[in-house]
Parts: sequence; structure tokens; C-alpha cells
Amino acid sequence: MQNILALAARVLLSLLFILAGYGKLTGFGDTVGYFASIGLPVPTVTTALVVAVELLGGLAILAGLFARPVAAVLALFCIATAFIAHFSPFDQISFFKNFGLAGGFLMISAFGPGAFSIDARRA
Repeated sequence: MQNILALAARVLLSLLFILAGYGKLTGFGDTVGYFASIGLPVPTVTTALVVAVELLGGLAILAGLFARPVAAVLALFCIATAFIAHFSPFDQISFFKNFGLAGGFLMISAFGPGAFSIDARRA
């Protein structure tokens, strides 16, 4: 049962990042414009990095590939995103959701992706 729950957690956590990364990739110009509007440096490069972290990181978590280090990166990404994009009295729910997501990723980083993962097959 524990391994099924670990797989379910990875699926649920990864979907958001896969979809967000894909959306930013297909709307790259719009994302660059948004990032520029909130004052992020080098918005084109920042967008490319965010797309890579979200899309590739989400796929890696889904597959359970290098899950521990990728989950740690995504946890830090979620915390940074909370402060950069959601630090506002009008966006407190998104701010704290990012912390919740970071907590889920820290669990994967601490305990691994479970038996139904590429990492488990490689071990």
C-alpha cells in the first residue's frame, strides 16, 4: 500500500509542474512578457530555466528518475516561487500552497520515490 501511495503522490505532485511547464513552453512569449512585468532579470533566460525545471522536473518526479535530488530542487523552486510570484496579501493561498508543494517534494527527497519508480529498478 505504501508504494501505491508514493506513486499516487508523485503523480499528483508532478501533474501541476508538467502542465505548468508545458503551458509556459507553448506560451513562451507571453510568459517572457509576464516575467518582465514582475521585474525578473533576463526574462527570456528565466523563462527557459523555469520551463526546464517545471517540465523536466515534473517528468522526472512522475517517472521516479533521480527523484530525491529533483524533489529537493523542486522544493527550493516552490519556496522561491512563493516569495517571487505570490508574496502579496492578495495571493496568500498560492503563497502557502507553494509551501505545501515544497513539503511534498521534501518527503520524496527524504524517503524516496517508492518501489514503482525508475530509481527503484536501477537500485
